[in-house]
Amino acid sequence: MQQPALFLDRDGVINIDHGYVSRREDFAFLDGVFALARRAVDRGYRIAIITNQSGIGRGYYAEEDFAVLSRWMAGRFAAHGADVAGVFHCPYLPGAPLAAYDRDSFWRKPNPGMILEAQRRLGLDLARSIFVGDQPTDMAAARSAGIGTRALLGDKTSGDATLAAPDHEVLGRLLFG
Repeated sequence: MQQPALFLDRDGVINIDHGYVSRREDFAFLDGVFALARRAVDRGYRIAIITNQSGIGRGYYAEEDFAVLSRWMAGRFAAHGADVAGVFHCPYLPGAPLAAYDRDSFWRKPNPGMILEAQRRLGLDLARSIFVGDQPTDMAAARSAGIGTRALLGDKTSGDATLAAPDHEVLGRLLFG
């Protein structure tokens, strides 16, 4: 049986978006993110992180830097009782300074590729899943993938968000009571 997932964007949802965060020293978790994830896990959701990482394609940091930071981040979630089932990232962007990453990718949000790959690898029910993002591109990717509930954090608008919430605490109450 497929499980629903709580899909989380990274920068601006899990951590403060300082721009191209690639080191533990620069990674600051947003208040309430662990409580939100724990509420989801307690209700049978798996956690999947979906993140564009153009800093790799721009040459600001390497894939291995991202992998090391992601393992550490997942460990912090686990320490709070919310295991991360998968981290999916897209390092590609058209015009990237590093030729190996210079392309238009189906994985790059607003495209749904990362979400669909998470569904395939983790056996997820997208219609019963939730995507939490902080950008209209997050909402577009979630809508295109068929995710049932889309939640936009912050003060941006996407035109199609099912829920809008100023922070994780409010969002957690709206989604999980």
